[in-house]
Amino acid sequence: MTDDTVTFDVEGMTCASCALRIERVLSRQEGVRDAVVNFAGQEARAVIAPGTDLEAVSAAIDRIGYEIRPVEPGAERVSVVERYAAETRIQLRTVSLAAVFALPLLAISMLGPETTPWRVVQWVLATPVVFVFGSQFHRIAWKRLQAFEATMDTLISVGTLAAYGYSTWALFTDQPVFFDTAGMIVTLILLGRFFEARAKGSASQAVTKLLELAATQARVIRGGAEMLVDPLDLAPGEHIVVFPGEKIPTDGVIVAGTSSVDESMLTGESVPVDRVPGDEVFGATINQQGRLEIEVSRVGPNTALSQIVRLVEEAQATKAPVQKLADRISGVFVPAVIVIAVVVFTGWLAATGEVATAVRNGVAVLIIACPCALGLATPTAIMVGSGRGAELGVLFKNAEVFERTRRLDIVVFDKTGTLTRGAMTLTDVVTDEDTTTFLRRVGSVEAASSHPIGRGVALGVEERDVELVPVAELEAISGRGVCGVVDDVRIAVGKPKLMADLGLAIGDDHLAALERFEAEGKTAFLAGWDGEVRGVLAVADTLRETAAPTIAGLGALGVEPAMLTGDNLRTARAIAAQVGIERVAADVLPGDKAEEVARMQHEGASVGFVGDGINDAPALTTADLGMAIGTGTDVAVEAGDVVLMSGDPALVVTALQLARATYRTILQNLFWAFAYNTAAIPLAAAGLLNPSIAAAAMAFSSVSVVTNSLRLRRFAR
Repeated sequence: MTDDTVTFDVEGMTCASCALRIERVLSRQEGVRDAVVNFAGQEARAVIAPGTDLEAVSAAIDRIGYEIRPVEPGAERVSVVERYAAETRIQLRTVSLAAVFALPLLAISMLGPETTPWRVVQWVLATPVVFVFGSQFHRIAWKRLQAFEATMDTLISVGTLAAYGYSTWALFTDQPVFFDTAGMIVTLILLGRFFEARAKGSASQAVTKLLELAATQARVIRGGAEMLVDPLDLAPGEHIVVFPGEKIPTDGVIVAGTSSVDESMLTGESVPVDRVPGDEVFGATINQQGRLEIEVSRVGPNTALSQIVRLVEEAQATKAPVQKLADRISGVFVPAVIVIAVVVFTGWLAATGEVATAVRNGVAVLIIACPCALGLATPTAIMVGSGRGAELGVLFKNAEVFERTRRLDIVVFDKTGTLTRGAMTLTDVVTDEDTTTFLRRVGSVEAASSHPIGRGVALGVEERDVELVPVAELEAISGRGVCGVVDDVRIAVGKPKLMADLGLAIGDDHLAALERFEAEGKTAFLAGWDGEVRGVLAVADTLRETAAPTIAGLGALGVEPAMLTGDNLRTARAIAAQVGIERVAADVLPGDKAEEVARMQHEGASVGFVGDGINDAPALTTADLGMAIGTGTDVAVEAGDVVLMSGDPALVVTALQLARATYRTILQNLFWAFAYNTAAIPLAAAGLLNPSIAAAAMAFSSVSVVTNSLRLRRFAR
């Protein structure tokens, strides 16, 4: 039995050190192979061996003060956006009530006389702020203390209780009081939590927006009648009807009708595509014109939309390698800050003999050093970047991709279906035989081969009003050609090497035609029987309109483009020259593409590969960064690190630009988070920061990190 990936909802996390602690404990549990905890997403994912006791795993996390619950497959979940929306409402209510007490407290401390009655009023106003509205900090800090651990909430709790406790003692000993400090610390941090929750909710909207695209009802044909049902009630094989303007409720194949379909939600392409009987269509896309009858192929979690959502969620749940540094720092940061605060308190007390000054500066250190921003720096950027990618038709499978893109030296394209449209057309025929007989025999063999070039030849033969016939003893020879029996004659169609291997003589006129077609950038091949080559055929695959701009865009990014193809070198160079590619590998068999990628890697290059995700799966896996062009299903999804949802090669540049922008944002966030703590702690220790100002600065440092990440939502192709 294979291991399962289990998703857990996590409650009680307030900072990066919480996530790191849960991750560490979760990874140590029996049966857990690997675990990653996403602080921003408030969830954990673990690879778990079959038969593992999930209740025991949950209990282990409960013992360290957090709640963790496995999510049943297919179960309804409260989305991250909804969780943050609920948290935002709670924090808004809490900070509003706290402000009712804290603002008068601040006014009295600044403007009121230093008399006992007014000091008592401050005490009365501060008490509910610290112990009622700030109870969330004390409650979590107490749970962590029971587990002999400290987190950001420990710093807030210790800081506010120290200021409040000292002020209560000072109230009865006629010393300066800091009730306003205790009250404003709680209120400002609550205000920061409110803005943080609202910003994180915005950063998490991508998945929710994708889910909202799904149709809410389907018109299915049952018992000869049409009826409306929930799309989840559909079964593969059933027929559904979609009228113009309606959303297609699930994935399927058109059996009747033609239309243009808006697939922008799936591919990022704004131009509708024509669909005819036999074409596949996908749920949540929009039927623009005629009535369509569709046979259902996939429903529920198996649809393309569901797979896109799964990929985005998985990417958001993973960690970029650069986050490991932040995790290590967060793990030791809080205990270190407490030690620093004690040293600052002791130092100031020894230097000045003033308890009030020592308390104020010690509390400022505790509050200013809370590492919230470190915990949010990476996950919020990944959440926004991967979400924006999904909107543009680019799916990142994990967070490591964002870091790998900056190191790419070469991006290798498989020619057919990426730089070209992948639809071959028969353009030229040269033969010494009767043209109809030649085309009937060659076209019949090619039609039976199911090869893309073969389909192009067969279609071209039919367009010339030549009837195809059945073929016997069909034999496909990988990368070289195909053989079959027509009219009791064994026909061979393929490259010159195949002709030579079969002992078919090649005439000079045929070689000349072959060279002429190849020089024109066409794919040319020979056909023959009874010991001789009887003719030459040429097919052409037109370049995509965006192929040349894509190559230019890669050059602007400092990435060298390259092309792999099974075509001969002359044809390959002719195609490459049209788009501006200089590095070409030709005559590459399908099974050898991975070896070509590996050869470039052995030369010291970091290599990206762009292919269709089916024939190119080995090369996609071998490359440092595999970019699969497809519809986001089956092998394309599994093989690539990045899935480009349309056939437009321009998405390659979009993917690299967005990934690099996301990585830059991560670095910016980490820099400011580190710089903030590095600069602020010495200032607080030196007595240059009032604790209330420190609380405001700490609270809004987290908001600034999330806001910086949200800029990625404006990324455009």
